[in-house]
Amino acid sequence: MLSALPPCEPVFGNPFSYFSGGFTPWEIHDLDLVSPTSPKPVTSSSGSDEPNQTHDNKRKLDPNEPNRDAVSVMDERKRRRMISNRESARRSRMRKQRHLENLRNQLNKCRIENRELNNRLQFVLHHFNRVRTENEWLRSERTALRQKVSTLTQILVFQQLQPFSWTCNTTTSVMTTE
Repeated sequence: MLSALPPCEPVFGNPFSYFSGGFTPWEIHDLDLVSPTSPKPVTSSSGSDEPNQTHDNKRKLDPNEPNRDAVSVMDERKRRRMISNRESARRSRMRKQRHLENLRNQLNKCRIENRELNNRLQFVLHHFNRVRTENEWLRSERTALRQKVSTLTQILVFQQLQPFSWTCNTTTSVMTTE
């Protein structure tokens, strides 16, 4: 479908008049368009370069010289690997930074918790000291009260024994006076 106009269209002319004869493009060297003294070889576009083939823009490859396509492919792989490594290093730095930030947050939380626990400990120690002091005072008070009770008990026992001795002394003294 190279031309939608018939070959005899006078307005535009047929730009493909050479194709009207039914030849194929690979037979064009038989016509007078291309000189038979300078044929250009047909090359494969499949990417397989054989040593006997040549390209328009490339020189013939030497078996001892590395293939330029292979070198460019290797350069491309190296470039991709370098980009991938940079990206991996960037991700690693980001992970490290997040980990470090998490550790800092944990440290701050632990410091706050430590401060709160220390405050509670100080509160408990203060109350413990108050209770211990009060307990010591109560023990000394108990000792003093026990001593008073013991003294009072002795006085009571003595008083219970005393009236008998008073009565004995009073009767004897009454008898002697009479």
